[in-house]
Amino acid sequence: MAVVTEHININTKGKADIIDITDKVRSKLTRTKLKDGTVTIFVIGSTGGLTTIEYEPALVSDIKGLFDKLIPSNIQYAHDATWGDANGHSHLRASLLGPSLTVPFSGNELTLGTWQQIIFIDFDNRSRSRKVVLQFIGE
Repeated sequence: MAVVTEHININTKGKADIIDITDKVRSKLTRTKLKDGTVTIFVIGSTGGLTTIEYEPALVSDIKGLFDKLIPSNIQYAHDATWGDANGHSHLRASLLGPSLTVPFSGNELTLGTWQQIIFIDFDNRSRSRKVVLQFIGE
């Protein structure tokens, strides 16, 4: 069993910027030469999250709308009062989605559905430079 750790750097716009990282993960997997196993994808930071969706404009808009309804950005949070950075909503949204995702692979191919892409969401209230860790475990 081998473990290979890689990284992806992402520049974001913030404010629920949704970025499809599927091709970047796929490219890193190809380079590992591993045939079968899993990849754990993990965002460093507490205001970003990962999941899978059908990455198309209407659903991207729906997801942004969902987070706006669940955790609005235009109300005060205790975090904002403590730190003065007005991103309490960003932390809450990220904690709801989660910082990691595990995807199996077989035959050096990600095991994703036809309409299933891996997305990173930057919930922070400003643009950021993000680092995502990929840890491939397999043989």
